[in-house]
Amino acid sequence: MIGITKKFDLGDGREVTIETGRLAKQADGSVVVRMGDTMILATVCCKREAAENVDFMPLQVEYQEKYAAVGRFPGGFFKRETRPSEYEILIARLVDRALRPLFPSNFHAETQVLVTLISGDKNNLPDAMACLAASSALSVSNIPFLGPISEVRVGRIDGRFVINPTVEDMERSDIDMIVAASMDNIMMVEGEMKEISEADMVAALNFAHQAIKIQCHAQIELAAMVEKAKPKREYCHEKNDEELRKLVHKSTYDKVYAIAKAQTAKHERGDAFEAILNEFLETILEEERDEKTPLVKRYYHDVQYEAMRNMILHDRIRLDGRSLDQIRPIWIETDYLPSVHGSAIFTRGETQSLTTCTLGTKLDEQTIDGAVIEGSSRFILHYNFPPYSVGEVKRIMSAGRREIGHGNLAHRALKPMLPFDTPDFPYTVRMVSDILESNGSSSMATVCAGTLALMDCGVKIKKPVSGIAMGLITEDKTGKYAILSDILGDEDHLGDMDFKVCGTKDGITACQMDIKVNGLSSEIMAEALEQARIGRLHILDKIVEALPEPREDYKPFVPRIMQIIIPKDFIGAVIGTGGKVIQELQRETNTVINIEEKEGMGYVDVAAANLDDIQRAIDRIKLICTVPEVGEVYTGVVKGIQTFGAFVEFLPGTEGLLHVSEIAYKRIENVSDVLKDGDEIKVKLIAIDDKGKFKLSHRVLLPKPEGWVEPTPRPARSGDGRRDGYDRRDNRDRKGDGGHPQRRY
Repeated sequence: MIGITKKFDLGDGREVTIETGRLAKQADGSVVVRMGDTMILATVCCKREAAENVDFMPLQVEYQEKYAAVGRFPGGFFKRETRPSEYEILIARLVDRALRPLFPSNFHAETQVLVTLISGDKNNLPDAMACLAASSALSVSNIPFLGPISEVRVGRIDGRFVINPTVEDMERSDIDMIVAASMDNIMMVEGEMKEISEADMVAALNFAHQAIKIQCHAQIELAAMVEKAKPKREYCHEKNDEELRKLVHKSTYDKVYAIAKAQTAKHERGDAFEAILNEFLETILEEERDEKTPLVKRYYHDVQYEAMRNMILHDRIRLDGRSLDQIRPIWIETDYLPSVHGSAIFTRGETQSLTTCTLGTKLDEQTIDGAVIEGSSRFILHYNFPPYSVGEVKRIMSAGRREIGHGNLAHRALKPMLPFDTPDFPYTVRMVSDILESNGSSSMATVCAGTLALMDCGVKIKKPVSGIAMGLITEDKTGKYAILSDILGDEDHLGDMDFKVCGTKDGITACQMDIKVNGLSSEIMAEALEQARIGRLHILDKIVEALPEPREDYKPFVPRIMQIIIPKDFIGAVIGTGGKVIQELQRETNTVINIEEKEGMGYVDVAAANLDDIQRAIDRIKLICTVPEVGEVYTGVVKGIQTFGAFVEFLPGTEGLLHVSEIAYKRIENVSDVLKDGDEIKVKLIAIDDKGKFKLSHRVLLPKPEGWVEPTPRPARSGDGRRDGYDRRDNRDRKGDGGHPQRRY
């Protein structure tokens, strides 16, 4: 079967192929996108009709990685792909946020976009290709779509911008940013940076947009090849009553405008808006009310949208009375929770985060076991958004996509400032942000509270980080626009942009942007970034004022970790057979011990609540790693009794033979008469034979009896079995001489 194919070059010799018409032909649209050995299948299906009284776009976007795509088995008991990982959810969010604004506003049919990794090349990540595949599938389908769009990853390696850099190249990049755009406008941005400037960010966005235009042009050409086969469908998903629309506007606009200018709190303002709506609904005949209520609510939402935007654009007044660039009042409290490692409350206006920081060992690292991404993470950040934070009653469920996405943004903002690259910080860090109140940008409150919690914990972060959410209101007719600092929830909902910027005093560390309108110029983007920088520095001043620097030391109950380096050959001895030695060591010293082999050595982390336990464990580990030396004296423990002597553990895991003749200067008939299992005894290592066996002596550490003469060493046997030159003169057993011992042959 031969499909329709379109190819384009990334500009560096790497080719991208988009193919349709071979796979999944019963879907409304399907494509396979390939770069290198990475292949993504994207399909889109849409119901023919919309559900009644639906005034939003019911779009579902899913991304899944097949483990077979990289020749691996899924983990777990069932050995099959199950619920999506956080990485898959984050990719799905990237695609969703870019696509959602590009459906016609009056199109409400349920639509499902499924993007699947079917072949994986670990050097070409699929996340930068997922949106290209989804947009291509929509472009070749009969579903109304205002695209095409595409996404690219932009990095900067050795000062040079690169589109979709390889995994190896990304290790040297100071920018890791995903940008989505149409032919004309940037739609979505998400990424992390190493304290880059605002000018560098604008340059990176412009560079990414030029590459995206090429990809959009390829989709347009591909869609043209199949347009005759799949013309866009006709639809009618909204019934409107223009007379009712005008009546709603005339009856409510002035009242809504007055409430918007009243500078009331969030819930008070919401109640006032709802009262205006209910008042209007009462004017409708009761027999028509049920039928017209959905239309009235839709038109009333448009009134709120228009009134708030006009107030900001023309009166330069915001819902809470602030100026456009003014930050809401901030109050901060650190060390709020007495029994946690670090805590902070950060409140800005009606948004509040209670964030905690917990330090753990390497055993607490998060294992990452995706189809493409594997490894572990020493930094974990969880963001929770309980329903009471907005005064609602909802069922408590596991973390949703929004919580995962917001937590990931805060994670990216803080990660570059953690001292993981210093040898004196061996900890794993877990942070939890619980949003207690929310009215705009709780993710940025998480960044600020996270910085404070880290410093309260005593983590020597490189620099404090803060975050701010920017908004935008535009008017096409007049060209007027207003850039808003520290936006409210309503300003986000009714505005044209949600642009979150995080960073230190020296540059940007993370960003996230969603744009709902066309026509965001580079000039407006640069102005928004500069206004964000000023706001970010204002918040940083408040953070430093509350807690100028990290605590001098960790709190008493924070685990202390010390690290020692041992030769690689001793790792097995420290662990023991089946982990017996290390488990016993941890139990007896009340510590947690982790060993990692790297660079040809063994790195041993010892953690405990107090330093004395750590030192005891380290001393014992050093003993295990001690190389026995002939002539050295050790304190050993008897581990076994035999007729010919005793086996003594003189170093941890190392035993030697204490022959019966080396126990004392007198004759000993039964070893068990003088030694038993568990006895401590000082021994000297007197020899190591050719087989590596250790010979010990205790008697050489005792005072010699008067007149004692060392026996002559036994010679080797002669060929006929006789001993040649044997000297029997000394130390014969004589009666009445005090039991002077006889040399045993």
